[in-house]
Amino acid sequence: MPFNTKIPITTTLGIIGVVVLTTLFIMSPSFPTPDKLLIFSIFLFMIFHQTIDLVKHLLPFTAVILVYESFRGVADNLNSQVNYTLAPNIDKFLFGDLPTNYLQNWLWSGHTQWYDIILYIPYLLFFIMPFALAILIWKTREHYYWRAVIMYSLVFFAAFLTFLLFPAAPPWLAAQDQVIEPITRISSYVWSALGIHDFPSVYNAISPNTVAAIPSLHAAASTLFAILIFKLYGRRWGALASVYPLLIYLGTVYEGEHYVFDLIVGAAYAVSAYLITPRLMEWSKSVWFKVRSSSNTKNASRSGR
Repeated sequence: MPFNTKIPITTTLGIIGVVVLTTLFIMSPSFPTPDKLLIFSIFLFMIFHQTIDLVKHLLPFTAVILVYESFRGVADNLNSQVNYTLAPNIDKFLFGDLPTNYLQNWLWSGHTQWYDIILYIPYLLFFIMPFALAILIWKTREHYYWRAVIMYSLVFFAAFLTFLLFPAAPPWLAAQDQVIEPITRISSYVWSALGIHDFPSVYNAISPNTVAAIPSLHAAASTLFAILIFKLYGRRWGALASVYPLLIYLGTVYEGEHYVFDLIVGAAYAVSAYLITPRLMEWSKSVWFKVRSSSNTKNASRSGR
């Protein structure tokens, strides 16, 4: 019997798509945004004939993130009362001076060092890590998948409401506007060193907001990531996953993106979402059961007439 080596067309298209997109990223690095990650994932899962399942699971999650980002992008237009002082005042009260100053005086040499890049890489993974975690949970703990999506959704939209009601400037912007002492936005140097170009994407078009510092969504998302790894995969993997938020905390403060207060609020949002979601799901099930029971009772009453 001859051995059939014919490769299915979907597999071929998937391989071509993955190779082309990877090549484009290598030749012109850019921030890995949700729309790009979804497109890449679709091609990747075409290779394994799981595209439909991927879209069913990942498209709603991607839509949640993009809707949140679109809301975040207009939040600063709806409230122009930007707060410059709360977070730095709390940081100074807690630490005597801004931790960003301490770290930059200690580590920043005036040009990009290897550790600047290492501390920035977790920042670049902001969307990659939740996507990777979503796929991991889908494949290994599917019963928990939608619960995890709800947790991230609560974090994103609670953050949006905060950005809307209390727009706050990050350290680099406060320094630029001479509200606090001069600091360096080290992340911009790292971008140049890495050759990252933010070419057009859906995310770039809908999400320009420079006063979305409280809470730190990077801290919130990375903290929730570690919590879920602890919950679903045990202490050993959870301890390893905790390195990710710790690097986020250190990197965002050092590079001038956030105050420590921003991180505390972000982490609190993550813990709150984790604790609230099970109760929210139970409540929604209870409401749905009551509505369904009421509907069945009315239908039975009508049919008995």
